[in-house]
Amino acid sequence: MRRLFRETAETILIALVLAMFVRAFVVESFIVHGPSMESTLFDRERLLVNKLVYRFVEPRRGDVIVFRYPVDPRRDFVKRVLARGGETIEIRSGEVYVDGEKVNEPYLEDAGTSSMPPTEVLPGQLFVLGDNRNNSEDSRLFGFVPMRYVKGEAFLVYWPPTHMGILH
Repeated sequence: MRRLFRETAETILIALVLAMFVRAFVVESFIVHGPSMESTLFDRERLLVNKLVYRFVEPRRGDVIVFRYPVDPRRDFVKRVLARGGETIEIRSGEVYVDGEKVNEPYLEDAGTSSMPPTEVLPGQLFVLGDNRNNSEDSRLFGFVPMRYVKGEAFLVYWPPTHMGILH
């Protein structure tokens, strides 16, 4: 009986250590707050975030990322990457241009009408926008996101089950 108890305790301890390792370095769950990413993501949806991917590759334009909010790093935000360090981004009547070329954004339902003069993204930084441009606090307001603030790439909606799916 004592041996069974010990083996059970060891198994539970190993499982907890592995779970903490996975959460710290591999995959983390995240809850969407607010409407800024509609119609891609909705308030209260739950996502899985790949925390390893950006250790090996840079974020690509169009990636949906989770990052620490630059104004208050205790909070996490989810937005879409539109420009990386060294690129120049401009918004003309809602249309985004990077290095002078219009960005194709098929995920948008309403690009809005905001404009922003050409701005060069600093090295090691990202320019992010919400998909719901008329209702999004993003790089237009808080500036660039330092790469060190990026937690990972959102890749899967798992809750509610009716919205379950891979993010493209």
